[in-house]
Amino acid sequence: MARLRRIELTDWPCMASLQAQEGQLLVRDDEDRQRLLGVLRDAAREHDLAIHAYVLLDTRLYLLATPRQPDALSLTMQSLGRRYVAGFNRRHHRQGGLWAGRYRSTIVDPARYLFQCMLFIELHPELDGTCLHARDYTWSSVFHHLGRRSDPLVTDHILFWSLGNTPFERQAAWQRRLDDGLSMAMFQKMADSTHKGWALAESTALEQLQDQVDRPLQPRPRGRPRKQ
Repeated sequence: MARLRRIELTDWPCMASLQAQEGQLLVRDDEDRQRLLGVLRDAAREHDLAIHAYVLLDTRLYLLATPRQPDALSLTMQSLGRRYVAGFNRRHHRQGGLWAGRYRSTIVDPARYLFQCMLFIELHPELDGTCLHARDYTWSSVFHHLGRRSDPLVTDHILFWSLGNTPFERQAAWQRRLDDGLSMAMFQKMADSTHKGWALAESTALEQLQDQVDRPLQPRPRGRPRKQ
């Protein structure tokens, strides 16, 4: 089966993932982590990509971001790939590529899935066993959303502001959502959709999106069509 073309529409959030080659680390120490996030911040500003949530793991990077200009996500990811890998190779005296193929992404209906995507990203270190509590993981946007630091990489989505009238209310509301967690069924749906490129959207949003793209947004039902 031919791989699907990625979907990217201006002002629609996307969830994206970038993975290191098998057996390779994306980052080896905190200096690598700081540099990767710094390169990402600069590239996102250059191409007008608003990043709402992120997590940097040893072998993978996840983002939730909104392109505010055409191709902002793809241009940012291309820039990150070129700039970071060149510096990584120099620092660690290596050659060759680092990424396991192209980045994966899917478009997101914010009204239905924005907060679930944020939870998928910020809970990832806890769910995969990287740390005991996601709220204590330094290399993600969770500190920003809990008010523990102001992260220059993060631009809050307008829906995040609906969680409360004050920063304290929003931070407390987000802590409750983190405590409530994410079901494994929803976690798997997020992972599969991002990897395969199927839109995270409900029927009304799907109809709106389908008018703007020329590829399927969700898998077709298996088997032959029913006879009328």
